[in-house]
Amino acid sequence: MATHVAANDRNLPVSPAQQQIALWSSTFAFTVCFAVWTIFSIIGIQIKKDLGLNETQFGLLVATPILTGSLTRLFLGIWTDQIGGRRVFTVLMLCAAVATWGLTFMSSYTGYLAMALLVGLAGGGFAVGIPYVSKWFPKEKQGTVLGIFGAGNIGAAVTKLIAPLVMVALGWKGVAQIWAIALAVTAVLFFLLTSEDPDQARRAAGQIKAQPFLDQLKPLKNIQVWRFSLYYFFVFGAFVALALWLPHYLTGAYGLDVKTAGKIAAMYSIPASLFRIVGGWLSDKVGARKVMYWTFGVSAVCCFILSYPDTHYVVKGIHGPIEFTLAIGLVPFTALVFVLGFFMSLGKAAVYKHIPVYYPDNVGAVGGVVGMIGGLGGFVLPIVFGALNDWIGVWTSCFMLLFVLVAIALTWMHFAIRRMERAHFPQITTETDLPEIMNAKAKA
Repeated sequence: MATHVAANDRNLPVSPAQQQIALWSSTFAFTVCFAVWTIFSIIGIQIKKDLGLNETQFGLLVATPILTGSLTRLFLGIWTDQIGGRRVFTVLMLCAAVATWGLTFMSSYTGYLAMALLVGLAGGGFAVGIPYVSKWFPKEKQGTVLGIFGAGNIGAAVTKLIAPLVMVALGWKGVAQIWAIALAVTAVLFFLLTSEDPDQARRAAGQIKAQPFLDQLKPLKNIQVWRFSLYYFFVFGAFVALALWLPHYLTGAYGLDVKTAGKIAAMYSIPASLFRIVGGWLSDKVGARKVMYWTFGVSAVCCFILSYPDTHYVVKGIHGPIEFTLAIGLVPFTALVFVLGFFMSLGKAAVYKHIPVYYPDNVGAVGGVVGMIGGLGGFVLPIVFGALNDWIGVWTSCFMLLFVLVAIALTWMHFAIRRMERAHFPQITTETDLPEIMNAKAKA
């Protein structure tokens, strides 16, 4: 017998079984989508050799799916709110599966880029899954369930660990074909196992009407939405950028071979994805705002330390020159990057905890634009990292940029919170004494 669960503050007939099926089916589907979305990080290496591409051409090929998956998120989120995530997610996966299979018929660089644009649709699965999953659960559980769904980022690590083995055995076309079949099968299973979300069921019954497209866009005029987007640009965009950049960084800065660097990068991706669940749970328990303070505070410290380049000093001493070097070894570097990834994951969940609370009727549109800006970070930042290397000539310049980004986000967030506090409690602006001083005066 179905129980009544408040989803988005509405009493809807939703059974616990339906909730769990929607959550775990969506999470699995997103994991497969993310694995497909990052497929060029592996098969692109062989395509580069086959076509004799230069580094710029290779970088564009790898980044193209990231761009498409980011730019489509806004529209996919809105369509999910209008016609339901079950259908949108299924069609999206089938289209991406066809495009992934279509890679095997291409023979030119232009053809691969065209197919990469369509393969990138898989990355839009995030904007569909967020509003679909959120509609099944009450707001006090949004952080946890959206954190679980977001852990599908682990699909990137799945590709990095499994695709090379498949490519050795079957070639890169075998990887594309297997990934395409897996995505198509996932689409069919998702459609068969899941149900229409509660809002879509009410629309089908004529109880509510879907919001027009332009009405869905109205919340985007709020500066708060773009502040959330900046948060996600750092916690998700920088996460994706580092996952792509770390192998190159480790081989250049520390002289590691590609295989070892790739393993370290994969091990970074796995916990940095799974800890998103912890971030969602913490957001429900202690509040998303507090988790964001932790995220930006610790990330700023980590990025500041990581941005310090290897430096050789010569000090004029009493008895002659004193020379010493300050540098971060591989082990401390790995530990700091792991801590940075951990708190980024907490922040990814905390950002999306805000959205259903502030915009319960526009999760698709707001979540779509936030996800779009975050995804664009994963596309833009690696390019900027390379440009900084050419301009400054220091390996740690990428972390210098990340420090600036997180400092801006932390500052903006803090002053926005202070402004809201003053709006709710005007007396704060007139108080000049600390609480303990006020208490002492009262006792006196």
